[in-house]
Amino acid sequence: MSSSVESRRATTGSRRSNGPDMRRVVYRETHSSRAVVSVAAAVLVLLLAGYGVLESGVHAVGQPAWLIEPQVAAQRIVDLPAGIPPLLLTAIGAVLAMLGLVFLLNGILPGKRARHLLGGTPGEQLPAVVVDDEVIASSLARRARLAANVTPDQVMVVVSQRQVQVNVRPTSGVPVDPDRVLEAVRDELEQMLLEPAPVPRVNVTQSGVIGA
Repeated sequence: MSSSVESRRATTGSRRSNGPDMRRVVYRETHSSRAVVSVAAAVLVLLLAGYGVLESGVHAVGQPAWLIEPQVAAQRIVDLPAGIPPLLLTAIGAVLAMLGLVFLLNGILPGKRARHLLGGTPGEQLPAVVVDDEVIASSLARRARLAANVTPDQVMVVVSQRQVQVNVRPTSGVPVDPDRVLEAVRDELEQMLLEPAPVPRVNVTQSGVIGA
């Protein structure tokens, strides 16, 4: 089974290497876009720059400022925190820190979506398939339920980028073999050929469910 899996992975990898555009499409499907944050930052900078140019132009022709004179604004910034109530200064600082944190996290975090790439897709017309983690969890829950011989409500599966957590609540008086459930989940994952490949973990709770 492992040799066939490796050969399918090699075939899939060689096919994808011939289509760099497809890799870009897959990346866009599996990672969240930063376009909204980038546009918001650009608009904010443009508004601030436009306002600065407007105030400077009004001041150059000797007209009163719309909101505040550029020299007065610069002097107030230099004199901070004098002239501003501590509560207002704290609120402004918190808002600026929150905005900065949002832009920073969007810049350094990978921004991966709750999706996986399904490898080994047959046919040249279907070079890649992106699957939501909820669909993967549903399929794994079915295999785990059959292996544990429990009802669907007694199995909960959480899929992340690198891990699959399977929680099983056994029926009272009916033991559940964790190794059997883990083997079933691993077999399902090997057939899916997910990229990145998550590591399955099975947890059988101590408290059982009363059977109907």
